This record gives sequence, C-alpha cells and structure tokens, in this order.
Amino acid sequence: MVSYLIKPGELVLKGGNRAAFERILKRNLNALLGDTGARIEIARGRFYLHCPENTALDHVEDALDHLLGIAGWARTRICEKEPRVVLETCVEIGREFRDRGLRTFKIEARRTDKSFPLDSYGIRCQGGKAILEALPELAVDVHTPRGIIEVEIRERAYVYGMEKKGLRGLPVGTAGRGMLLLSGGIDSPVAGYLMASRGMHIDGVYFHAYPYTSDEARRKVLDLARILGRYTLGMRLYTVGFTPVQLRIRDGAPEAWTTILLRMAMMECAEKLAKKRHDRCLITGESLSQVASQTIENISCIQSRTVLPVLRPLIGMDKDRIIHLGEAIGTYRTSILPYEDCCVLFSPPHPVLRGDPAEAGRLYESLALGDLIDSALRENVMERCGYPQEP
Repeated sequence: MVSYLIKPGELVLKGGNRAAFERILKRNLNALLGDTGARIEIARGRFYLHCPENTALDHVEDALDHLLGIAGWARTRICEKEPRVVLETCVEIGREFRDRGLRTFKIEARRTDKSFPLDSYGIRCQGGKAILEALPELAVDVHTPRGIIEVEIRERAYVYGMEKKGLRGLPVGTAGRGMLLLSGGIDSPVAGYLMASRGMHIDGVYFHAYPYTSDEARRKVLDLARILGRYTLGMRLYTVGFTPVQLRIRDGAPEAWTTILLRMAMMECAEKLAKKRHDRCLITGESLSQVASQTIENISCIQSRTVLPVLRPLIGMDKDRIIHLGEAIGTYRTSILPYEDCCVLFSPPHPVLRGDPAEAGRLYESLALGDLIDSALRENVMERCGYPQEP
C-alpha cells in the first residue's frame, strides 16, 4: 500500500465548523480520485490517503495537485513507533535524496505522543546521525537544505520527504455559488480560480456574437472552462448568443458608449441567469483602470443594472501578477490564442472614460433591450466542463 499525508489549509482555523469543512474536503478529494480504490482517513488535523498497490499514482498525485483547501502533501511511510525503525526509515528517505542528486538535508520532527522515547530534538539529532553514518556523501544544512525529512510521531509514526505545496485556500463548496462572466481573455479565468480558492462553486456564462466572433473563439472559452473546472470540480458553462443585443447597441447608441452599454447588458443577462441557478453573486475579471471600461466611474455604470453582489478579485492587481497566476493554473497559453471575443471586436476607437451612471441609465433604457436579453437567455446552450471523470 502507498500512503500520502495531506495537510489541510486554513480550514484548521474554523473552530466548531471545522468538521463540516473537513467533510467537504473529503468529498472533493473522493470526486477527484474517482474509482482509484484509494481510502481517505482523517485523524488529528491530518488527512491520510491510502492507495492499493495497483493504484495509478500519477492520477492520485494529479488530483492532489488540483485540490483546493490543502497546504501540502507528500508520499509518506507509516512505520512502527519504535526509535530504531523510525531512524531506519529516515535513512531510506536520505537514500532517495542521494539518488535524486540532493546532497544536503535537514530533519524536522513533531511529537504529539509524549510516550515516544525521543523528543523532537532527539529525533532530529539521532536521525541526522544515522543518515550521515549510512550515507557519508550527504551533509546537514539547517538553513538552505536541498531536501527536508519530516517525522511526525502521532498515533503512528509518519516519515516523509519531498513535500509538495498545495493550492491552499478553502474547499470548493464551502462558500456558496457564483456566476463567472467568462471571456476568452487572460483575466476572467484567473478571477474564477481565485473565487473557487475561497470555497465558491462556479458557474460560467459566455457571450457569443456569431458571425462576428468565430467558432474558434467559442471553443477557446470552452477549453478555458475545462481547465478551470479541474480546480472547481467542474463547472456549467452557458453560451448566450448576444449578436442581436450588440447590433441594437451599435445602431442605437452613441459610439463612445457602446462598450459600457454592452457590459451593462451582459451584467443584466448574467444576473438573470445567476438567479435561475441560485448563484448568490456575479464574478468578473475587472482590474481597476486596466482598460477604459474599468475606471471607477465606468465600473459604477456597468454594475448599475444589478442587485446581486459583484465580486472582482483582480481589482487591485496589475497585469503581470494576473499573467503569473494564469500561467500557474494553466489558462494563460489558451487565453492568448488569437481569437477575439465580442467585446474586443465591437470596441469604439474613443470610448467614454468617466461615464455618468445617470446618463448611462438613460441611454440604456432608450435601447429597450429586455426582450432581446430574455430571448437570448431562452436559447442559451449549457455544456459541462471539467467535471471529474469526464473528458
């Protein structure tokens, strides 16, 4: 049997609600693991994952890499709580370090079972001595070691090295539901990921303007939803045909206002869809003053058609930081494919920079978009993206 030790993230701070958070984290991990046969055990602030010998460990480790709500994980050895056995296990991991080309190490130890003969300091000293005697080519470096061996003496003895960092955050499903306005750009997938990392389950809506935007642009957004769904335990993506709405705005409004009015229509449409899905908020990828429509005045205009809260997790981030996050979660390369969305194609050359919400409201009402929005919603296409065990 192969075992993994999993360190939960901030859910350990949840006090009386901690058990509920742990149940959701366990449910999410089971969903990602599928039919691997792995068994999850929870004991004293740790999760342990026990896998039969024939388990596809690549699949298990990929699931751990995509699991929100954990601080870290490592393949671990579970051994007898006997000093000789623990020290021998430390040497085994030291040998693995050597075989991987690592030449320096240190040992960290925690002892919650005070009946164990060696205290934490003694485990570190005796473990380091045993490794140096067996593997003289290694050296101790307590400041910048290439490898760290962790020893935890709990109800059993756990010894592991090469811990991998987790995604941290909270388990998906602990913070309600939100509707993400997902475009084919860099920002909105990152915004969705950040809200999922705070425990929110995500639905998505994409506004398509065929034939002005290509089917390749729609497939690009589907691919982004599939990548994002790996972290969110799947998401439903609703594609809404918005061409009639955009044409009425183009033909009936001052050119400088077209982007603002289009985004107002998108927010109204997204809110109607969110309410049907029992989502409690809207999520956008807006970053303050990144583009003309994202000045604080224009943001006020755009959200003037909504009642639900609008969450903007990127609002204070610069583009470099957003790109870095997109690269980390795997959406960036897809986002930069050269298929433009409808907002870009209908952008005016000289947009309003500091719109007045009252004027925006008057212009919007004059367009009478309600019936067009309702018609577009009735004809939306829903696709399931990134659900565990689905292609």
